[in-house]
Order: sequence, then structure tokens, then C-alpha cells
Amino acid sequence: MKIKLTLILLLVSAYSARLAAQTQYAWKTATSGGYTYKYVTGDPTHSRFYTLKNGLTVILSPTNKQPRIQAYIAVKAGSKTDPADHTGLAHYLEHMMFKGTDKFGSLNWAKEKPLLDKIDDLYEQYNSTTDEAKRKEIYKEIDKTSGEAAKFAIANEYDKMMAAMGGQGSNAFTSFEQTVYTEDIPSSAVDKFLTLQAERFRQPVLRIFHTELEAVYEEKNRGLDNDGRKAQEAMFEALFPNNNYGKQTTIGTIQHLKNPSLKAIRKYYYDYYVPNNMGVILAGDFNPDVMIKKVAEHFGYMKPKTVPAYTFAPEAPITSPVQREVFGPNPENLTIAYRFPGASTRDARMLSLVGSILTNGKAGLFDLDLTKKQKLLSASAFPYILKDYSALMLRGNPVKGQSLDDVKALMLAEIDKLKKGQFSDDLVQSIVNNQKKGIIEQNESYGQRAGNLMNDFTSGIDWRVDVAGISELSKVTKAQVVAFANKYLNDNNYVIVYKRQGEDKNVVKVEKPPITPVEVNAGEQSAFVKTINALPSNPIKPLFLDYDKDIQRAKAGPVDLLSVQNKDNSIFRLYYRFDMGSWNNKLLPYAASYLQFLGTDKMSSEDISKAFYKLASTFNISTSNEYTTVNIGGLQENFNATVTLFENLLANCKADEQALASYKARLKKSRENAKLNKSAIMQGLVNYAQYGINNPFNNVLTDEELDNIKAQDLVDILHSLANYKHIALYYGPQTAVQTGAALAKLHKVPATFTAYPVAKKFTRVKPAENQVLFANYDMVQAEINWIRNEELYDAEKTATADLLNNYFGGGISSIVFQNIRESKALAYSTYAYYSQASKMGQNDTFVAYVGTQADKMNDAIKAMNELLNNMPESEKGLLAARDNVRKSIETERVTQDDILFNYLDAKQKGLNYDIRKNTFAASSKLSLADVKAFHDTELKDKPYTYCIVASEKRVSEEDLKKYGSVSKPDLKTIFGY
Repeated sequence: MKIKLTLILLLVSAYSARLAAQTQYAWKTATSGGYTYKYVTGDPTHSRFYTLKNGLTVILSPTNKQPRIQAYIAVKAGSKTDPADHTGLAHYLEHMMFKGTDKFGSLNWAKEKPLLDKIDDLYEQYNSTTDEAKRKEIYKEIDKTSGEAAKFAIANEYDKMMAAMGGQGSNAFTSFEQTVYTEDIPSSAVDKFLTLQAERFRQPVLRIFHTELEAVYEEKNRGLDNDGRKAQEAMFEALFPNNNYGKQTTIGTIQHLKNPSLKAIRKYYYDYYVPNNMGVILAGDFNPDVMIKKVAEHFGYMKPKTVPAYTFAPEAPITSPVQREVFGPNPENLTIAYRFPGASTRDARMLSLVGSILTNGKAGLFDLDLTKKQKLLSASAFPYILKDYSALMLRGNPVKGQSLDDVKALMLAEIDKLKKGQFSDDLVQSIVNNQKKGIIEQNESYGQRAGNLMNDFTSGIDWRVDVAGISELSKVTKAQVVAFANKYLNDNNYVIVYKRQGEDKNVVKVEKPPITPVEVNAGEQSAFVKTINALPSNPIKPLFLDYDKDIQRAKAGPVDLLSVQNKDNSIFRLYYRFDMGSWNNKLLPYAASYLQFLGTDKMSSEDISKAFYKLASTFNISTSNEYTTVNIGGLQENFNATVTLFENLLANCKADEQALASYKARLKKSRENAKLNKSAIMQGLVNYAQYGINNPFNNVLTDEELDNIKAQDLVDILHSLANYKHIALYYGPQTAVQTGAALAKLHKVPATFTAYPVAKKFTRVKPAENQVLFANYDMVQAEINWIRNEELYDAEKTATADLLNNYFGGGISSIVFQNIRESKALAYSTYAYYSQASKMGQNDTFVAYVGTQADKMNDAIKAMNELLNNMPESEKGLLAARDNVRKSIETERVTQDDILFNYLDAKQKGLNYDIRKNTFAASSKLSLADVKAFHDTELKDKPYTYCIVASEKRVSEEDLKKYGSVSKPDLKTIFGY
């Protein structure tokens, strides 16, 4: 009897423990403010999940750290649900959702509508016509009618309203199974925001279509120049032959881009943009009881309907490796992918763990065996989680002399180790510890909260499972990981894509159609805008920094310590900041990078990486032209252990000749690869334009100097680093005095600091006439930067420069974007901004940019030059820009360690106050005349250097000479090696 009773008690105890584990994170229901919602117990974000009567999902995650709200309006439909004969349609629609309705975006809807209806019919004729001559005639009529319709349209009225209410980051994106509209708004603008969004989604009008279609053409052409995108599309095509993940691309085929149907787009909207298929996700400063009532009132008009089900044939098992090849000008690389179940499964969560075991930045198999040992230039493994299926991606870049098959063999050897369990027994627990820290850091950000909630919503992931993820992960055993790896990672069940360096002979660009620029009516305003502006918006008092009050000061021995206390959690971040960079010593950045491959007498480099990862800690040394910063971070409970570990490494690292030889080989390959990268080439041209032939970009070691580096020379630099004067910056739970006392014992420095090496000086040049710097690159696009060095930094210019940037060249409501993209359809991406120097005594800079098709380069340059010489004037546009500047400052909260770097930034400029305070006060007094005067003084009729990266096959010498004297520096001149 006693034995039976004991057994019963044991069983009850076990059941209770199991039940407690199951209910620790459980869905619960509550009612507040008249609305019922669900929530997950133990959820640190305190998120509420509502379902309105019409089926609309509303997810609210309140946090009052900043008076702003990250908003996502998500539709569970994307390229996966595009009709097979109209691929790219979801993405088209995303672009058109910014064009307005019958209430806004139109000067006269009654006159505009018949013309838009005619355009609808013309596109249907265009699509059904195969005779090219007839198609051209129809397109001429489309272009003509579009011009007539545009006279009644107001371009970018949506963006202007968002800007006026203080919105930031107004944008949208489309992927396989989601189309998401994103806004970051002041919490005071909720009523305006919801009124605008409810109208936006009520009945969108597909106006100004053919110029927006041309912007999508540009986006397609940019994709044709993107080797990474081409490799991924080839990978998905092979991995998912039965699913639209592989059968269709988000941006669509060229054939479908050339033959759009507005009626098909509109049908897609009515099929999928219904409340039971949408979610409003908000995270930030609000009362959820008040917010849910507002959302329900604004979106309650939407009517639910059955959403077309997406069906697909299950993928057949991969029984032998599926191989693809992709060619392009970028450096070669290799990708291997294995197929896994979809996002809502436990296997997808296990896949995320496997990805961390392979790559976590410190102690993964790829990290230790391939990156740390420098067997590859770079290597990574990461999960790609989608609703229907997921994938494990392995990506590797070869060092010089390696073939892509060598890369393949090295990565697959690590997969074999995983399957055999040849990884640390405590690695899973270390991953758990690091993910716990990561969750703490994510939850600090209202934007990250909203992003996580939105991703789970569109991917069909149960939020409870996500919240419980760490708890579940901590119970996973090594044996389970090994069994999982052996189940899915077989020798023959993968797809492999060889990205080879060379000409892509399959590229067919989207040709430029003849487009007559359309009227954008920039200075006009619909009645709806007045309605929005009249809605109440409680002003938010701006908070400016007081460096004396907001920063604590102490000493850590002879080192000055600046500190901001973290009163929210256990995270700390510690910095050592040196006023010394590569201009003082060209070897300094190489030494900083070399440290990651070194050990000490008592610990190998691998041991050190594992030790940092176990502590959930990180370290990094970054070197810029004029500064070097050591960054150490982790949990405060491990502060002493983390700092001690780093200090020991820095003071006692040992020269390793083999590591240096491998490091040099990787550097040489990286340097070769940089010469194949169009962005790096453009960066070099821009530096050339700013400083001349000898500039900060090519202030690097020559090939000979690189060969002559000695391991001991680099180690000596590291050993002596703490001997140079520096300050310490700390953000964490302790006070400055506590931190200073602790750091004085851990951070060993001399009584007297060594003087910095004399810094090399670079002087900005100011050409008296226009000039062109051209670099040849095999690409469909042409990329142009206008560069001009301005006068020395002057804090008095800040307010006017900020307003000019907002009104003239920054964002999609700006003059530059409206004219070059909206009106003339000459670019997918374009901007212009006046950039103030980061340091007193240095020059400001003006930069303008257009990325366009090569055959539109001349038109694009002409369009930008017209704006640089004659700024269009719109009083209403200026007021919206000024509102955006002021409301952005009102709601900006500089917090955490950003306070410390804000102070250092001000100090570099010779300021002892928060410059935002002056900008806020001055901006209210600035007029359109002030901005015009600034534009005319700084930009109008000035000489510019045109930095152009394009293909010589598509851009002629005669065209380049139109803009100034032409120089074509070779790659050795641009890069310095």
C-alpha cells in the first residue's frame, strides 16, 4: 500500500510538473475596454491579439520608451499567390497602394475616372495584341491618355500626409506570402494615421500607372545586375519545383512586366485585401484599450470574404544533388540548400537551432573550423523559414586558389561532423544563453517587437510557440540534434548553386518604353488632406539631452569614464575609444582584424571564442580613419569575466605565423573581390572626387606592403593599444562610480599615456569646373553620383540643411523623387542631400544619386541638373517637410549608449549642447525663401564631379564628355593596390 501511494504521489508530482511546463506559456483570454483579446502567459512583450467582427487581426504590443509607434499593415498574400499568367502582380499592387483613392490623390475625380477607365481598356487591348506595330500604337495611346489623366492626379499625396504627421520610413515590401505596409509614426498622430490608412485600403485607385510600371522595370533591371538575387532565384527554382516559391519570382517575368493588366491587379486586391486575410500590428507608446477601439472604428467597414486557397503538389524527395550555375561580374561563391518542413512545425524550430550550431558568430562549426581557421574567405549557414517549406542554406566564398568544389567539400565535411555529433556538449546551452540575451535586446526596440509579431502572423507561426521557444530549446539534447541532422541532411538530398564569375549571356533587360513625363501637381492638395490635418494631434514635448545631467562621470584609474545607467535589464556595453585610426597607422586595422585569429599561452583562439560564447558575450575592435573603438558587451553578471577574458587576450595574444599567412591570403582574395564589386568601385570614385587621386579609400597597404607584414608587428600594436590615451564608455546596470572601481582593477593602463602617431592629412578638393570619373562595369544599369565639397562645418546651417534635405532630396515625398521617378520614370532609386561634416574644421558635402537604365542616363542626368539649378517651389510641400522635421525631433528619444555617442559627436563639432534643440527652435522660423536661398547658394550653377559606374558597351564616350572632362582611373588607382 505504501509503495502504491508513493508511486501515485510520484506520478501526480510528475504530471503537475509537466502541466506546469505546458501552462507556463499558454494562451489565455481576457476582456478590457469592451474588447476581448488573447495573450500568452509569460510573454515579455505583453502583446494582445484581437480578432474584430469582420475577421481583421489586430496585434498590440505597448511600450512607452519612445513616443512613437511602429505600424505594420500586413496582407497574407504575396508572389506565391500571383496568377501564373500575371507574375509580379502582388508587387505591382504594393507600388500602387501609395497612389491614393477617389478621395485623395486627385484634383477632380469625376474628370479623372473616365480617363483611368480608358487606360484600363487600353492595357487589355495591349495585352491581347501580338502584332508589334499595333502594340506600339496602343502604347502611344496609353502614354497620351496617361498624360491627360495625370493632369488631375496629385502624386505622392499619401507620402506628404505621412511626412506632415511626422512619419518615418514610409515603405512597403512584398515577398513570397506577405505584402506589408510599414510606417513609424508619432504616438500623437494615431487618429490621423488610422483615418488615412482606413481610406487607403478602402478602394485604391491605380493612377499614374505607366510611370510606376517603369519604376518596376528599373527594379527588375537592378535585379538582373544582382548576382545574389539571381543565385537565390536559381536555388529556389531547383528546391521547390512544385511550389510557387520556385515557379515564380516576386518581381515577375519580363514578359509579364511588359504586359500588365490593371483589371487583374484590381481583382487580386478584391480577392486578398480582405479583413480576414489582413493584420494591423502596432508596437509602441499607446494604451491598448484605447487603441483597439480606434482601430475597430476605422477598419470596421471592411467586409470579410472567402480567400482563394493556395494549393500545391508536395515536393518529391531530392534523391541526388540538383546542380545549377549562375554567371555574373561579382566574385564567385557557392550555395548549398536542404529542404525542410514549413514555419509552423517543430522541425522548423529545430532547423533554427541547427543553423546556430553551424554558425553563431563565435562557436559554431563553420565559425571555428572554416572562418576561424581561415579555410574559406567566408562561410555561413542560416535557416530560411517559409510557411510551406523551409531551407537550410550553406554559403561559402573561396580563398585564392580554391575551386568551388573545394568550398563544397569543406562545408559538407562540417555537415558530416554535425551528423556525427562532433561539436561541444555544452554548445546548445550556450546558444540558449545567447538567445536569451538576444531576446532582451530585441524587446528594447518597439520596431523589433512589431517585426517579430508581423513575421509570425504572415508565416502562420503560433506566437505562444515563439515565446516558449527558449524554454523548448533548453530541453533539446545533443542526441536529438544529431538524430534530426541525420534525418534531413543526407549525402544526396541538396541543391547546389555555383555562382561563377563571368558574363551572363542570358540577361535580357526590360527595354525603355517611350514615356512622356506626366504632371505631378506637386503644389496641389485634395480636400481629404485638409480633413487629415484638421484632426486633433496632441503635441509631444521634445526632450533634449543635457550632457551634464544625462551622463555620469567617473575614473577608472587614469582613464576618464562616461556612463549611462541601464535601469531596464541586465545588458551592459563597454567601449574603449581612441582618437587614433588608420590615418595614424595603416597597420592598425589589420592588427585589429588579426586579433580574432590569435590565442594566448593558456588558450587557443578557438577556446577564446567558445569562452566568450558561453558567457553570452562579444568583443570587437573597429578602426575608422580617425578613431578606434573596442566594444565589449554581455550580461552584467558576467562583466568581470568578460572584461578579464578580453583584457587577457589583448595583453597576451601570441604571434601566429600560420594564421597570418592565411589572413594575408584571405585579404588578397577580399581585395580582388572588391574590384569586382560595383558598390566598392563607386565608393572609390566618390573618394577620388572628394579628395583627389590620393584619398582615404586607397590609403591602404600596397601589395608589397601587405606581403611584408610581420606577425610580431601586428601583435606589438595590439599589446601597446591600451598604452595610448583613450576614454571608457559604459552603458549598463551599474553606476559610473561602481563601474570605474571595477574597471580600474581589470583594465591595465600605464600611468602616462603614449602620444598618438602623427596622422596623415587628407584635404578635400574643389574643382573649378565639372568633371567626370568613369569606371567600366558589366551591368544593365548606370549609377551616377553628383559630388561637391562645400564650405567648412557651421552649426548655424544645420536647421536649414535638414529642412532642405527633407523637402528637396530625401524620401519619397521629396522634389527629387517626385520629378525623377514619379513624373519622368527615370529611376527606381534617386535622392539628394546636403551632408554636414562630422567634425569641426572639415568640409560639408553634397551628394545626389540616380540609379537608372543605361539608355536613360542622359535623361536622368538632365533631370537632376534641372533640379540642382532650379528648385521647384511648393509652399505646401515646404510646410509638410517642416512638420516632419519638427515632429521627428519632438518624438525622437536619444537613449542608452546613444547618449554617449551623441555627446562625442557634438564634442567633435565643437559643441557642448544637443544640436537638435537649436534645429527645433530655428526650423519653425524657416520659410520656403530660406530654403530656396540655401539651395541657390550651395547647389545652383555649381561645378560637380559626376561619378559614373556603367558598362562601356551601353554608355558612350561622347555622352560622358557632355558633362565635363572625363577621367577613367584604373582599378589600381581607385583601390590603391
